[in-house]
Amino acid sequence: MKSRFLLFASVFIATPALSANIYSPFCPLGCPAVKEGNNLVFTHIYGLSNNPTTKFADWAAYEVDVVNFGPGPGRNWGNNPVLPEEDVLEKGDYSGAFKAIGADRGHMAPLAAFAGSKYWYETNYISNIVPQTSALNQGAWEELEQAIRDGVSYGESLFVINGSLYEKPMEDMPKANEEHEIPSAFYKLVYDEKGNAAAFIMEQDTPRSASYCSKQVSLEDLKSRVGYQLPPVSLSGGMQKRVGC
Repeated sequence: MKSRFLLFASVFIATPALSANIYSPFCPLGCPAVKEGNNLVFTHIYGLSNNPTTKFADWAAYEVDVVNFGPGPGRNWGNNPVLPEEDVLEKGDYSGAFKAIGADRGHMAPLAAFAGSKYWYETNYISNIVPQTSALNQGAWEELEQAIRDGVSYGESLFVINGSLYEKPMEDMPKANEEHEIPSAFYKLVYDEKGNAAAFIMEQDTPRSASYCSKQVSLEDLKSRVGYQLPPVSLSGGMQKRVGC
């Protein structure tokens, strides 16, 4: 297993363009590409590409390791102090979103995967939050996250990249006073250090009763819809079985 290092503070890089490969403990085969103008942020427990235009993360990358599991510590929404305020939404911008458009505060790097970490609060940074329909957030998306946690054991971590897709117009959040664009779908790429992977795409209108396994896609489909470079992985029947498919 490759050696890994710990990050002891949030690191923020505003970049016009990144051409070099980016490696971190959260994406050991290389992080996804960072769009021109995005903010690349590394906290103690995940890496994230913040899009100042949409105000949401294009992607978040993290490791699912049993040492970080624990009881739910709660939610205390806040801002990542290293990010420019104008590049993200605020806690109050989510006010009334559930009533108006049925949207929950969805985590990109999930709280449940880090509930036992002393840095769990970093998952509640607003820059790590996206509006997800309640049916998706509490249905297939949550069930897949649980399946991933069930698929790890001591010394056998998994790595995940969650990302946002903008393929059709969505309603704005009613109380947000900044221009923003809500994702119409989300993807999840699950893989191990050898590059064995499973890929999923879930639309915002995914029914609560939908099976997450039915949302599997090919890497070719995922790459064409994402539009930027992803780590070099290959779909694996073993990985699909490992996450319950």
